[in-house]
Amino acid sequence: MGDQELSERVRLQRQQLPALYAVLDPDHVPERLALSLEDPSDLDDVRGADRAELLADAELVDLMVTATRLGDVVADSYASLLPELGMRRLVSMLRTACQEGLDAVDDAPEELRRFIEAMEATPDWVDVDQVREGARWERIDAALLTPFVIRGAFLATFLNAYAALPMALTGTLTGETSARRVKETASFFGATVLPGGTDRHGPGFEAAAMVRLMHSAVRVHAVRSGKWNHKTHGPPIPQVDQMPAGLINSFLISVKAVRQGRDTFDERERAMIELARYRCFLLGLPPELLPLDPHGVIRVFKARAATLRSAFDDETCGALVRSTLAARLHPDAGPWGRVAERFERSFATITFVRAFLQGDFDRAARMGVRVSRADQWRAVPMLPYLLGRVLLVRRLSRVPGLERLVDRYVVALLQRRLRGYGHPEYTARVG
Repeated sequence: MGDQELSERVRLQRQQLPALYAVLDPDHVPERLALSLEDPSDLDDVRGADRAELLADAELVDLMVTATRLGDVVADSYASLLPELGMRRLVSMLRTACQEGLDAVDDAPEELRRFIEAMEATPDWVDVDQVREGARWERIDAALLTPFVIRGAFLATFLNAYAALPMALTGTLTGETSARRVKETASFFGATVLPGGTDRHGPGFEAAAMVRLMHSAVRVHAVRSGKWNHKTHGPPIPQVDQMPAGLINSFLISVKAVRQGRDTFDERERAMIELARYRCFLLGLPPELLPLDPHGVIRVFKARAATLRSAFDDETCGALVRSTLAARLHPDAGPWGRVAERFERSFATITFVRAFLQGDFDRAARMGVRVSRADQWRAVPMLPYLLGRVLLVRRLSRVPGLERLVDRYVVALLQRRLRGYGHPEYTARVG
């Protein structure tokens, strides 16, 4: 799909699903887009970033603008049955279709068939063997590292009021609801890296379908609620806002490769990139947002920040940050669980400030993220411990004769983590 085809896809949204997209002018530039150097953007706080160079790339800027107007018509059409069938029924039919096939769904609506068939239409560029190899490597991080950084990564999605508003509309302003959202996110990524996770009837395929339904339900609810200003925001949860979460690991891999002076990925990295690209396809992202080389991945990440107007308000962003920090994630409510929770929260908080706020602890405090001496004391020993474990397991995974044994250990640990997250609901509402 080329840029012109992607623009045409934006225009067709109004015809394909007028109930949701008729109010959207495909030529209107939403207020959230910062397209001149005078407009404040999320890239302004990133040291060493050349925003002028990015904005001078007309093709890249056009891609960001188009992706800001792009929703997910195939999933949105299914979610539009919400008033008629209710969320519980939509979830039940979708789970059955994912686990047993469309023929197992009694009176399956045409919207469900189109949704599943779109996910089944695997692109020619997907290398299934590489996807499986990428999952083998990424599940090491999912089992050993993700539980300690997922809270911080989730906080990063609340740094901009334009992008965070859909989450606020879903009622994600309490510790309990925030905990569920964080666990659902971890469950999604964990499910996709299990053996066979992204296969047609695998748990990752189902999790991707459920995430898409949740996002689409937010779009439907936002439009029906009357609280969404399309001229200001464009469509709720556009594809450009889903790209960072889908490619965060690819971005980190790309930054490492570029720092080492490489223009290409090594064999292990390439497999993990392929997994991320296929996972993003399952989530509905267009291939234009999924580059194959390190410099390309970094550019789309920076371009999204360069074209997103900077905005942070306490009522939306601050409340989401505080509720996520207060969320209880550890499944053990006993003394050991409380201790583990404190260490995890401290490490995730400091990781968030260093990775997403460039180590600006004063800015973090203004957002409601306060780092104490106790947080620093708890986080310091965790870094060598966590990274040491990951590096050790990665090294053992390369040893002939040990790779299968190590993988069985990682899978067992990951499955235990997933049980601890509980059964993901992937539901949404608008208050």
